[in-house]
Order: sequence, then C-alpha cells, then structure tokens
Amino acid sequence: MKLKVGFLYVLPLFGLQIAALGCNRANPQAAGPQLPPPPLVSVVKAQAQDVPVYLDEIGKSFAFESVTVTPQVGGRITQRQFQDGADLAKGQLLFVIDPRPYQAQLDSAKGTLAQAKAALELAKVEFARSSELFNSKVIAKQDYDAKKSTVEVDQAQVESAEAALETAQLNLEYCYIHSPIQGRAGARLVDVGNVVQANTTGLLLIQRLDPIYADFTITERDLPNVQKEMTRGTLKTLVRLPSDPEEHVRGGKLTFLDNTVQNGTGTVFLRATISNPDHHFWPGQFLNVRLVLATQKGAVLIPNQATQISQKGPFVYVVKPDNTADLRLVTLGQRQGDNVVITQGVAAGENVIVAGQMTVAPNSKVRVDTAGAGPAGGTPADAPARAK
Repeated sequence: MKLKVGFLYVLPLFGLQIAALGCNRANPQAAGPQLPPPPLVSVVKAQAQDVPVYLDEIGKSFAFESVTVTPQVGGRITQRQFQDGADLAKGQLLFVIDPRPYQAQLDSAKGTLAQAKAALELAKVEFARSSELFNSKVIAKQDYDAKKSTVEVDQAQVESAEAALETAQLNLEYCYIHSPIQGRAGARLVDVGNVVQANTTGLLLIQRLDPIYADFTITERDLPNVQKEMTRGTLKTLVRLPSDPEEHVRGGKLTFLDNTVQNGTGTVFLRATISNPDHHFWPGQFLNVRLVLATQKGAVLIPNQATQISQKGPFVYVVKPDNTADLRLVTLGQRQGDNVVITQGVAAGENVIVAGQMTVAPNSKVRVDTAGAGPAGGTPADAPARAK
C-alpha cells in the first residue's frame, strides 16, 4: 500500500512539469527577451565619373555695350522717334534738333565757297595775262609777283570755304541723332521742346544686353591655378541667377583677366561673356558664377545625403558583402549637383547607406532595401544637359 501511494504522488508532479514545458514552447515571449531584427537601410552604389574642378563666386551682370547719347550740336528738340524701353536698331533715328539754323549756315557756306571759287578763277586769268606781259618785258617783276600771290591767296580762300561747307553739312547731319549701337533704350532724359547743349546734355542711355558680361573676382590664392589653366585654352563659365534652379545655368567663356591684384581686398577681377538672346540676365543683377578650371578623371561620387559628421570628421556607412555596416571616415571633395566627390575612404562600386543611417551601429548587421538601391545619380556640374 505504501508503494502504491508513492507512485500516485510522483506521477502528478511529472505531469505538471510536462504541461509547463508545453506552455513555454507555445508562448516564445515566456522563454525570455528576443533580439530586434536588423535595421532596414537604403543603399546606393558609389560611381566613378569624370567631374569638373571649379571655383564658385558671386558676380554681377553688366551690359556688353553702354552708351549715353549726347548731342553734338545745340538747339531745341523738335522730335522724339522712339518709346522708353524699346529695343533699338543700330542707326535708328532717336531725336531731331531744330535743323533750320544749321541749314541756313550750310546755305551761307555754299555761297561763300562759290564767291571764293569765282575770285580764284578771275585771279588765274589775270595771272595768265601778267605772265605774257612779263615774258614780253612789258610789266615789272613786282606786278607779276603780285598777281601770282593773288592766285595763291584765292586758292586758300577756296579751301577754307570748302572746309566751312563741310562743317556746316556735318552740323546739319548732327541735328538728326541716331542710335550708335543696337540695344535697349532706357527712360528718355529730355522731352520735345527742351533746349540742349552740345556735348553736355545727356539724352538717353542705351545698353546692349546680348551678349552680356558677368563680372566677378577670385582670391589671389586661386590666381596661379587660374593662370595655369588659361594657358591651356579658354576657360568655361556657368552662370545663373540666385533664384534659378541649379540645372538652369548658362554657359559662357572667360574673356578677361585683370592685370593687377586689388589693394586691400586681395582679389583679382575677371569677366565672362554669356549669350543672352532672351534677356534673361539684366544689367546690375547679382549672379552665381562657376569657373570651370579642369576635369577630374574617374572621381568617386556618392549622394550628399549619405555623408554624416562626427567629432573625427565626415563619415559614411558602407555595407559589406555580408550585410555588415562598416563606418568609414572619408575626405570630401567638391559637390557635383546632388552628389559629392569622395577623395578618400570609399571605392567605386561599394554600397553606401543613404537612408536609415540613424538606426545603424558600426559593424552591425543591416537589411538592405533592394527596392531603393541604385547607382549614385545626378549630372556633373558642367554637363551640357544642364546648361542652356
């Protein structure tokens, strides 16, 4: 009876242990804490690409030609033949100064010339007679010399009258003021009825807008590099307004490098010439100017968003073949649109994390979002597709 009771006592305890074990298997959380899954990240493959080496500067636009029209004769304005702000053709009539006084001067000069020519003809006839008489020894040498002098004086009078006639003709032409260049008119500075002074009164400012200049400066530290690259050919410039998107740039050429470094600022003045047929750039506007110096071959590019900053400097996470995140300290080069050049730390073809970095720890496992993976994109800063 005792053995039987003991057997019945042990069997229920063993059954309870088996039941408890079954419950633990059915509920994993009851077995202890579980590790979270690796973080999900997006990666981009670093690309090798030829990119420009450049200087970014702030510049200002200036008209290719700028002329303040002033009268060359004085008088009263009788006509205005243009509208303020109009596009003017070279030689287009702008103003008319009252021509009547200058027409009268021209007529007077014509009469004076006719008198001088008549006097010269008479002097030549008298000199011819005197020559015959002098050869016959009828008149004295003194009378012969006097007739000869009269011819020479009358010849000089004719030449003076001809010069006066030419001056009068020019003054009459100056009454009709034409545009000296092709360009855009500003606001007129005088109205019909105003009396203007020769070479004093400004009438109108005309500026040629196509092409247009982009003036900017570089530091004297950058001057030797610019000079070296200029010996290899004309340097390219990329110009846009600060309000324009980065891809809306206009290509131009560096056409001037000043011959001195400015005192006090340590800068050198440069000028680029840009085509501007649609008048997108306006004189006086500030510009973003990129001076392209050379091309860097096979530069490693990654998206800007992949880089982060630590106390040791910029770094990125590179996903190794075993899906481990490797923290790499990198040396950054110049930005190229949405990308940046990596001069040290990442090789072309490596996968760089561009999203999800905040949840990644060095040397930890990650899950790569294959839907978001792709090569480093963006167009180089001087690609023709981005320049108009």
